[in-house]
Amino acid sequence: MAAPRSPPRARERERSRAPAAGSDQVHSWTLATSQALDTIWRMAKGFVMLAVSFVVASICYFRRLHLYSGHKLKWWIGYLQRKFKRNLSVEAEVDLLSYCAREWKGETPRTKLMRKAYEELFWRHHIKCVRQVKRDNYDALRSVLFQIFSQGISFPSWMKEKDIVKLPEKLLFSQGCNWIQQYSFGPEKYTGSNVFGKLRKCVELLKTQWTEFNGIRDYHKRGSMCNTLFSDAILEYKLYEALKFIMLYQVTEVYEQMKTKKVIPSLFRLLFSRETSSDPLSFMMNHLNSVGDTCGLEQIDMFILGYSLEVKIKVFRLFKFNSRDFEVCYPEEPLRDWPEISLLTENDRHYHIPVF
Repeated sequence: MAAPRSPPRARERERSRAPAAGSDQVHSWTLATSQALDTIWRMAKGFVMLAVSFVVASICYFRRLHLYSGHKLKWWIGYLQRKFKRNLSVEAEVDLLSYCAREWKGETPRTKLMRKAYEELFWRHHIKCVRQVKRDNYDALRSVLFQIFSQGISFPSWMKEKDIVKLPEKLLFSQGCNWIQQYSFGPEKYTGSNVFGKLRKCVELLKTQWTEFNGIRDYHKRGSMCNTLFSDAILEYKLYEALKFIMLYQVTEVYEQMKTKKVIPSLFRLLFSRETSSDPLSFMMNHLNSVGDTCGLEQIDMFILGYSLEVKIKVFRLFKFNSRDFEVCYPEEPLRDWPEISLLTENDRHYHIPVF
């Protein structure tokens, strides 16, 4: 017996319900997929933003590190250059006439005079080169001491008989020169009771260096050592202060001789005849203390320097060309066995070293 068939209207309702259920499933799957993709996008977006922030931060950090490293590297390069650069106060030899052509251009009367003076040095005195000396208020002392050391000149005879390191105390305790405490070390105006210790160290350095240079027979080795010594400003200035003190000591010694009616060299009579240097104290206060600070050596000081070191200092004074004062010697009447050194000056204030 056949089963009863459903009414047509019931079958239509069943057919309409079946597709609706499938549509809900599709919608649910689409929604879930959309939500998953949205979540993944948000996560990816956050990761990308974090990565971008990290990259930007890294770039900023490394940029700052680069700038800092560059600044520090530049500072260290400058420091090492200052530390190890040999800033020679006596330069290497240069051709005399080339130096003249570079320094004295133009057609003024003074320029023409200087060119003629340099030509005179070249052709008549056979000076081929010149060593430029640092222009400061020590340059006369520097020019003289450089040649003493580079030529290996020995100690003055009186220095061989005395321990010059003990001379500061000798002036104080043996001769009562307590005014020595007012001695000025170039720009350093006053040192008080410490002056003896400072002077002793300066004179001791002079003695040590002089002994060392005098013991070297090789000319080129002495030249190399001079380049080293005269690129150290601190050591240089101690040596120049020692030379100043040696001059003061000689002035004091001769002054004591004059008081006992002994015959003294004429240059010292000229020195003590001036109101500003009538005795060792006034000579120190009015003249010697300024050397290295506000002025260099005067002509009378050059006489004393040559006498104290027992060297004949020949100076070509270029601004006095065509006069009897073009070539002068300090002192004028040195002993025959005194070694000779030469300087040239364009104005009696700054000196250079001629090379024959």
